[in-house]
Amino acid sequence: MNPYQSSFICVSLILTTMLSTVTAQTRRQPVDLLVLGGTIVTMDQTRRVIHDGGIAISQGRIVSIGPRADIERGYTSRQRVSATGKVITPGLINGHTHVPMVLFRGLADDLDLQEWLTKYIFPAEAKNVTEEFVRVGTRLGLAEMIRGGTTTYCDMYYFEDAIADETAKAGVRGVLGETIIDFPVADNKTNAEGMAYVERFVARWKGHELVIPAIAPHAPYTVSEEHLKAVRAFSDRTGAPIVTHISETKREVDDSVKAKGASPVAYLDRIGFLNDRVIAAHVVWPQGTDIAILKRRGVGVVHNPQSNMKLASGVAPIPQMMKESLLVGLGTDGAASNNDLNMWEEMDTVAKLHKVFTGDPKMISAQQAFELATIRGAQALHLEKEIGSLETGKRADLLVIDRDTLNQIPLYNVYSDLVYATKASDVETVIINGRLVMRNRRLLTLNETAVKNDARTFRDKIIKSFGTSAAP
Repeated sequence: MNPYQSSFICVSLILTTMLSTVTAQTRRQPVDLLVLGGTIVTMDQTRRVIHDGGIAISQGRIVSIGPRADIERGYTSRQRVSATGKVITPGLINGHTHVPMVLFRGLADDLDLQEWLTKYIFPAEAKNVTEEFVRVGTRLGLAEMIRGGTTTYCDMYYFEDAIADETAKAGVRGVLGETIIDFPVADNKTNAEGMAYVERFVARWKGHELVIPAIAPHAPYTVSEEHLKAVRAFSDRTGAPIVTHISETKREVDDSVKAKGASPVAYLDRIGFLNDRVIAAHVVWPQGTDIAILKRRGVGVVHNPQSNMKLASGVAPIPQMMKESLLVGLGTDGAASNNDLNMWEEMDTVAKLHKVFTGDPKMISAQQAFELATIRGAQALHLEKEIGSLETGKRADLLVIDRDTLNQIPLYNVYSDLVYATKASDVETVIINGRLVMRNRRLLTLNETAVKNDARTFRDKIIKSFGTSAAP
């Protein structure tokens, strides 16, 4: 072979290699965002854990998930998040909140539910709750939830249209219920006004990619049978979820049995209220066949362990509910009775509470606790086809969690670490619907300084409303 032939062959090989590289690159599918590296805790049906994984995201959904090498080989994006050495999980789901009530955090503590409500919370709401109050409180609550890795929450309060507006602006997912209650409240003074408000609210937000508008009758003891039936009819007509409180205290159950001849669950079933669009908070005191009724009707149940403990409402039989395959999720309740919106604390609490309450250290494993805040939480909100796990086709709601903090070292079991050791401050990056809302601990959709300043201004207003210069 002469030198000219040898040079020609070398050049040909180089060109072939370059052409192959260019061809491979051009075959890679462009996407909006790549999350690469790290351990992915998928929470899919097999509870797959992918080491050194990758996720490709486009138009708010997961396009592909798998080993990092496969994702890098198949997809390209100008926007990347490096998760090497970190943990990637589904976003947490807070199944029950009254989000603006963060502005009442610490206002009244160490009281039972009825005294807390009637002597402090209801009067404080009557004097202070306006649309501005709701917007300021919502922004504070959203900032707290994003920092703690909550990507979806289920809410019940007043001026819910304003809550929806702030939630959409912040890029957070929410099942948001406008309260229906049989006495005058901040935004609506009559049932007719409340139902008209809900009609407009649901019409405005129906079909939104983040906001799911709902109707929220407060409880069977604060809403008449006639009005509860009207709520069910509204939900049937519009498809709106129903968010409510059921059987939160023993007193509520006893009063229901005395007045209606049935537990709250049995009473609601008797009047045709329950169905698979209902999301029931608390259910601390199910009686007789109540659990069977809830299962048959497909009702989602949200357990709020810290709030129930703080108000001494009781301990819901969650192990039994899970054994019976109820749709059970986890929530914080409002920050006025918790006093935060931290789902990591709720996971830790739910596992430990039921161990000590049942006397069985095997009760509610770390994996089960994490399920309650992710895939089971999605089931309780009837959203498991969209969120709760990291799978192709689902909404891209996910967290990147720092693994290098002192409390995370060493790591033996990822579920144990997530439930018993991880703190809200370990959440580093939050993606909701494919959009970065927090990166490297910096909020991207909310002005944290302004949020704090606005909230502090309302503290002074609330104190003045009680006619004192000091906090009540």
